[in-house]
Amino acid sequence: MSKLLKKLEPAGGIKYLKPQPAGGIEYRKKELDKRLACSTFIENNYKKYLKYVNKWVSHCDYEPIKIDIENVSRCNYRCKMCQVSDWPKGKRAEDLSFGDFKNLIDSLPGLVEVKIQGMGEPTLGRSTYIKMIEYLRSKNIWVRTVTNASLLHKSDFFKKLIDSDVNEIQISVDGANKEVFEKIRDKSVFETVVANCKLINTYCEEKGIVRTKMWTVVQKDNVHQLHDLLDLAYEMKFKHVVFTLDITGFGNKDVYDRNLGLSVESLINDSLLDSLIKKGSDLGINVYLWSTSHKYNKKSICSESFSKPYVSSDMRVVPCCVIANPETYDLGSANNIKDIWNGDNLKTFRQSHIDGNIPYVCKGCYDDE
Repeated sequence: MSKLLKKLEPAGGIKYLKPQPAGGIEYRKKELDKRLACSTFIENNYKKYLKYVNKWVSHCDYEPIKIDIENVSRCNYRCKMCQVSDWPKGKRAEDLSFGDFKNLIDSLPGLVEVKIQGMGEPTLGRSTYIKMIEYLRSKNIWVRTVTNASLLHKSDFFKKLIDSDVNEIQISVDGANKEVFEKIRDKSVFETVVANCKLINTYCEEKGIVRTKMWTVVQKDNVHQLHDLLDLAYEMKFKHVVFTLDITGFGNKDVYDRNLGLSVESLINDSLLDSLIKKGSDLGINVYLWSTSHKYNKKSICSESFSKPYVSSDMRVVPCCVIANPETYDLGSANNIKDIWNGDNLKTFRQSHIDGNIPYVCKGCYDDE
């Protein structure tokens, strides 16, 4: 097994494998060290945060070290498991402006990592999206992002994305053939995504870097294709594949109830996982299995609200990227994010996790036991 793979022991007994940085742990550490060296404040703030890891208190004696930022809340796909598919024309709010983005980043000097992605497809932001990544990288902030790869061929956007110095790109691939892929990811074109994945991974090869992971939401329509998905990943030149069992409800009961019928967690076992790891190893691919519901329980609580707020494209603060919709849980304007960080609402939210009184919007991410 690859040294990058870290086993987690969940309540159900399956040994889940935590995804590691696409470029490697040493690359991630080197980039973190660069950021921490930028100022004494950043270094001290990060050290304060580390003191509280797994010993959370509702009042955080440090500023956010990470943040998820939704640059657009619109998408060109209508994936069957996603709440965007319920929104009129696949859009909830206007795009985030670069000015608001810059002001937000500048207001949080303790940041070491930013994920640019929310419910929308980030590459729809085009040049503004690239400008956001470049601004973060100019400050040595680690940048992760997510894409459905549908637009990477437009004006060589795959090159612009890699040349922005983005640190990691998660690419969603939910089917090993056209029929399954397009059934799950409505309005997609399978052949375009495959070609675009080859483009970006070939370009990374030419530059001597690894920046991508293939990310598959395992569900009833594709669970029979897991080995085939590894073959496809090899064809598309991926070095990392993550199979996630998370079929979330985004804190919304209607979406949760609908998505329950897609879950196949009961079909996954160590024998299947071992065979996938073995096949991945033969193909030169690191295989990871992930499930948030086996990460969190009343003894091991979610750390998101203690370290990483989420800001929507209309500058609203939400507890985390799984909820991702201020219409479900709105903590206030991101223009006041420092006040929100240790304000009464977020402290009460954190305390409910500490006390084991898990908020309804979070129960989908917790083991029932």
